Amino acid sequence: MADMMKSMPMAGTTGMQMPMMQDCIEACSAASMAATMCADADAGEGMGRCASMCMSTADVAMTMMRMMMRPAGYDMGVMTSMMTACMAMGEACAAECSMHADMSEHCRICASACTAMVDACRAAMSSMQSA
Repeated sequence: MADMMKSMPMAGTTGMQMPMMQDCIEACSAASMAATMCADADAGEGMGRCASMCMSTADVAMTMMRMMMRPAGYDMGVMTSMMTACMAMGEACAAECSMHADMSEHCRICASACTAMVDACRAAMSSMQSA
């Protein structure tokens, strides 16, 4: 992905440092996959609130990732708002899944992936502000 990002025409003008972007994109992808799988498992276990939280997190994380992969269309105000929403959703999902982590390995993994996404988004936002 780093090679693809370097090849983008707007690669140097995104307002974010490329390593931070790559880390955030990868963390969003991992969180989206973990949350999708956790939601499926939750549904089979009758954990409706957790499943719904995970589905919303998967959607927000995927949208954040896709937005970051289109640097030509960056608007820092929109990116900041979306990243803030992504972090809020990730924190909420991590908190919900953490409540079930002792009895559910998929919830533990999902909580961990969501926390990693929040951390990566926070670092990317820091990069945006200093760029």
